[in-house]
Formats: sequence, C-alpha cells, structure tokens
Amino acid sequence: MIFYWCEKELNLHLWLHSKIPENMFEFSQYLGFLLFLTILTLGFWLMFFLVGFVSYWIGGASWEAYKEKRAKKKQEQSV
Repeated sequence: MIFYWCEKELNLHLWLHSKIPENMFEFSQYLGFLLFLTILTLGFWLMFFLVGFVSYWIGGASWEAYKEKRAKKKQEQSV
C-alpha cells in the first residue's frame, strides 16, 4: 500500500517537473525585456520632467505677457 502511494507521488512529481520548462526565456529575450523596461522607465521620467518644464514655461510666458499688457495700459493711462 505505501509503495503504491510513493509510486503515485513520484509519477505526479515527474509529471509536474516535465511541465515546467528549464529555461523559460533565452538570454537574448531576457536582455530585450530589460531593454524594454529601461526605455519605458526613461520615457516615463522624461515625460514627467517635460510636463513640469513645459507648464512652467507656458506659465512664465503668460505671466510676462500679462505684465507687459498691464504696463502698456498704465503707460497709456498716464499719457
């Protein structure tokens, strides 16, 4: 009885082991995946930086245009 149980467990173990591939990926696929993650991460941080920089740039340009219009209006009123 115990031998039958051990044989069943051994067959199950061998069957499960045969289903799991030894190397899921080749080394070049692994490097490609790492390259993809690196480019994705760099793109994310570049987008994050550019969104902050462009919004700062647009805000500063708008503020300068507002100040120029205000100064021109004050100059016209004083003349």
